[in-house]
Amino acid sequence: MKRLILLSILCLVAITVRAQSLDLRVHDPVMIKEDGTYYLFCTGRGISMFSSTDMKEWKEEKPVFDEAPAWTTEAVSDFRGHFWAPDISYYDGKYYLYYSVSSFAKNTSAIGLVTNTTLDPEDPAYKWEDQGMILQSVPNRDLWNAIDPNIIVDENGYPWMSFGSFWEGLKLVKLIPKRTALAEPQEWHTIARRKRSDFLDDKEPGDAALEAPFIFKKDSMYYLFVSWDYCCRGKNSTYKVVVGRSDDVTGPYLDKEGKSMADGGGTLVVEGDDRWAGVGHNSAYTFDDTDYLVFHGYDMNDNGSPKLIIGEMKWDDEGWPVIDDNILK
Repeated sequence: MKRLILLSILCLVAITVRAQSLDLRVHDPVMIKEDGTYYLFCTGRGISMFSSTDMKEWKEEKPVFDEAPAWTTEAVSDFRGHFWAPDISYYDGKYYLYYSVSSFAKNTSAIGLVTNTTLDPEDPAYKWEDQGMILQSVPNRDLWNAIDPNIIVDENGYPWMSFGSFWEGLKLVKLIPKRTALAEPQEWHTIARRKRSDFLDDKEPGDAALEAPFIFKKDSMYYLFVSWDYCCRGKNSTYKVVVGRSDDVTGPYLDKEGKSMADGGGTLVVEGDDRWAGVGHNSAYTFDDTDYLVFHGYDMNDNGSPKLIIGEMKWDDEGWPVIDDNILK
């Protein structure tokens, strides 16, 4: 694996910094724009929410949930309202916010959905309405983990949800057009995976450290961004982002060397340095004809605190994103 990472460093994508909100502490940021305002959602109690007009200065808004929906503790008995890794998208007049509830280090997890017709808390129509559970993983039944959702729409207009962490890899499943349930008959794909050890017990996910899939379409290609290694360890975090691409939403997603991400492939996009212990769990967007990568990093200058980083993505002649060595300086 070290050899693969060293080779990957010679490859890929460049990102130039548009803005860094060094005082904004976040995990797992996702973003969307409505009427000139950017809205950021991230891991936190009730699902943390921020707003900004310039992606630099952020205002903390009231969390999405005052209290967790009743179904969450039925699915995950030790859940206490700290929601993980949301995903935001817009469809048919509503904003769709998917979110994760989970037991730490287990695949006792579920993905839910809450919707709103506006993101402006001052709008009289502002009201989050929970749509319940979309997907659930159960120990001793599933070798995948129902967290870290992301929605991508294929060339035929069908929505797909990518999700997962560790275990036997990251999955892609087809949704119904309304995006509120799995399509039937169900269609599943493994889109990324790393070598793992056998389970030691129901609390040990093995060594297959990958998570946070995010699929971004650029022209006719689908790009699968994935986070490798370990988050959430402050100064000891080893997070990094890798990518592969495919001309089909279901894959296979190949890295720059032609290796499938389902077989451990992945071309390095960005990793930590002396300033940042680890960087990862990205999302990707196009705003006003400019492409952005949004992620968090663990700031060595602030005792390893997780901070928001927003970078502008450029693309080389072969259609891969190109890296600015100063992105994390």
